[in-house]
Amino acid sequence: MNILLLETATPVCSVALLSDGQIVATQQSTEPNAHSSRLAPFIQSLFTQANLPMSSLDAVCVSSGPGSYTGLRIGVSSAKGICYALNIPLLAVPTLESMAAHYYALHNDYDGLVCPMIDARRMECYTALYSRDGEVQPTRAEVLESGCYDHWLDSHTVVFVGDGAAKTRPLFAQHPNARYDDAFLPSASGMASLATQRLKKGQTENVAYFEPFYLKDFVAKKSVVHGLRKETPSTT
Repeated sequence: MNILLLETATPVCSVALLSDGQIVATQQSTEPNAHSSRLAPFIQSLFTQANLPMSSLDAVCVSSGPGSYTGLRIGVSSAKGICYALNIPLLAVPTLESMAAHYYALHNDYDGLVCPMIDARRMECYTALYSRDGEVQPTRAEVLESGCYDHWLDSHTVVFVGDGAAKTRPLFAQHPNARYDDAFLPSASGMASLATQRLKKGQTENVAYFEPFYLKDFVAKKSVVHGLRKETPSTT
């Protein structure tokens, strides 16, 4: 069973190929704003590395959000296109759940809580809380403030990961139960077990109608071009 895994919801553009329960090829980049240019070549490279044709795919799994609006659109559109062309199932894994699963997979001896965080600008993050048994606190847009995690930190070790975790340092870093893993990066490889479970259970998405989980509405900012003079309306 071969599953293509796509992670584009975060600043990391990551792809992996899962074959019979093992990751056989990966490609990843942390280059800013490069998802649109990197994703297709990365996917092609996977099949070259694994010496497999794309037609051997049994499913595509995409990170479903929350996260970057543009990144999510790129990943989901690519996943849909491949699924439609090959007539194979589309799977979707919540981004924060995938991050937590990846952290636990990398740290077999860790039994505390994982708090994945994706920067949502200012003092806000997309976040959730997980134990090894599953979700402890659901996905939400959290405005970080002093004391907002004291309930959990007072009774559990909590490791904060992701590009939004740095925002919590001034608030929680002095707490004895707060941990940080600055080396951790979201990865398509972290979706492997979740994707396999969903495919076995038949938890597939509608290729035509599936939409990413944005969590918040996208608001386009007004373009500002420096050096242009505002025109004064004519009085004639």
